[in-house]
Amino acid sequence: MADVQDELTTTTEVGEPDPLSLPTAPYDEPPAPPGAPGTEAPGTDTGADTDADRLQRARALLTAHPVADGYSGLPWVLRHLPWYDLELGESAVETDVPRLREGQVGALFCALHLPDGLAADRAVAATLEQVDLVRTVVAAHPEGLRYAQTAGEVIDARNCGRTAVLLGPATAAALDDSLSLLRVLHDVGVRIVTLTGTSWASEAGLTRFGEEVVREMNRLGVLADLSGASEPTVRRVLACSKAPVLCTRSASRALRPHPANLPDDLLAEIGAAQGLVMVPLTAEQSGPTVRDVADHLDHVRAVAGPHAVALSGTYDAGTTHPRELPDAAGYPHLVAELLRRAWTEPDLALLTWGNVQRVLRGADTTAKAAQTRRSPSTARIAELDG
Repeated sequence: MADVQDELTTTTEVGEPDPLSLPTAPYDEPPAPPGAPGTEAPGTDTGADTDADRLQRARALLTAHPVADGYSGLPWVLRHLPWYDLELGESAVETDVPRLREGQVGALFCALHLPDGLAADRAVAATLEQVDLVRTVVAAHPEGLRYAQTAGEVIDARNCGRTAVLLGPATAAALDDSLSLLRVLHDVGVRIVTLTGTSWASEAGLTRFGEEVVREMNRLGVLADLSGASEPTVRRVLACSKAPVLCTRSASRALRPHPANLPDDLLAEIGAAQGLVMVPLTAEQSGPTVRDVADHLDHVRAVAGPHAVALSGTYDAGTTHPRELPDAAGYPHLVAELLRRAWTEPDLALLTWGNVQRVLRGADTTAKAAQTRRSPSTARIAELDG
């Protein structure tokens, strides 16, 4: 069956149900008449839904528009487990193949972030070790996972019934102030880099070398992650990046004053720049209940626009999660809460899947255009910032 599924790789446009994921009725069962109970389109609020009805509608909607989860700390956690089984289920982690299926996660961004206190000279090696681990794990679970680097490969994985696994965000320290290492990380599959914790992306903003890093990221198709970056850095990246930017773990500071959350003016600027704010499902940043998370999603959508909001599970990252969302299986419960708030199917489709696809395609398109105009940069930090 896996071989047959692998051949079914018809690309489906973002926001449209793909025929491989839609349920079909038995051939001898006549279709229900229009308006009959159960024939409403996913996302349609009938005004009389129970919690069970909304959860059923949420699962139906996620069948057509699965979740693209913007941040998973699984690689670092797995490095420290002596043994694990992600195919049958693993109690030591918050993400495994059964829970990805139950949560209807179609794409998973595996973070390559490093713990505080790791020696600087270990950053490159520790990042590459996590890259190797992710690729090994994906290869060991071919029935559930598929490695992906582009928007098209993400769609192919989804059409084959797999969760697409992408590499990133990685920490900027892994670049070791070298554009050559940025290209090496791109070559091994890294597609997002978080621009914090370096001399060239600091509280003061981007330096000249930092701007050159962003330009080279645009040329390669590597997305800039601005979660945790200073406001001067965020604004300068928005000004100089030709590709969309991400905030992989940022909610609303107006609702919860966490330092990684964003004030309304930055939310609006990111939305105007066609960037993407991925709201984390953590008690610390978003609140202890699913309704708190939904409040942040409502707020970001209102301020930045429905095209600029997405989801970040932040599972296996050492954080506490809302009670109703303890692991990667919980996404239908969040979507059900948004249905209760009368989110439309088009807005939910953008939230779960379409916005991430847009940003991935934007990075690919920008890279193709930049490569016709620009050769690989040979700039060095000592030359530009010395």
